[in-house]
Amino acid sequence: MISRSLARLALSVGLLARAVVAAQANPGWDPEGKFTGGAPMSGSGSAGNWNFMGGGGSSPVPKATVNFSGNQAPGTIIINTGERRLYYVLGNGQAIRYGIGVGRIGFTWAGVKTVSAKKEWPSWTPPAQMLRRRPDLPRFMKGGVDNPLGASAMYLGSTLYRIHGSNEPETIGQAVSSGCFRMTNDDVTDLYSRVRVGTKVIVLR
Repeated sequence: MISRSLARLALSVGLLARAVVAAQANPGWDPEGKFTGGAPMSGSGSAGNWNFMGGGGSSPVPKATVNFSGNQAPGTIIINTGERRLYYVLGNGQAIRYGIGVGRIGFTWAGVKTVSAKKEWPSWTPPAQMLRRRPDLPRFMKGGVDNPLGASAMYLGSTLYRIHGSNEPETIGQAVSSGCFRMTNDDVTDLYSRVRVGTKVIVLR
């Protein structure tokens, strides 16, 4: 009985030691393997290859390839705010449909923009208009899984609006933002890998 207890204790100590070594080799992780800050998830460094362990979750609106009628060129993004869906046009009558979170009442908009920049794990600086409404917000937040812009962001023209990831997957399909379009980290990573700077974005109410 004593020898079994000692064996279990030795095994536990060994596992803990291995976890500590892993944590030291990967700053931002604690011995239990939970992300606590620091560098983003382990991966190749490309948004298309990150292995998400949290902070993004699966979307309550699963991504799907659907039939799509229209004359928009392949590669065009169409955002249907009322439907709370984003379509990436593939051509040949098909598109990839993603669930998104959209602007709440008073913050919806429509128009045609282009993707002017792309950033992985972007930092966040709340605009002055938002700080006036929410003076409790931080003035700056570095990129990472706790950042509200998530794994990546695609900036729309010269506006303050973006298509970006989110650390709140439960808000997908809802009207909760200040005008940006949020996706789960998994979905925005997939879209990011397809989109180029200059991509046309049509926003419909």
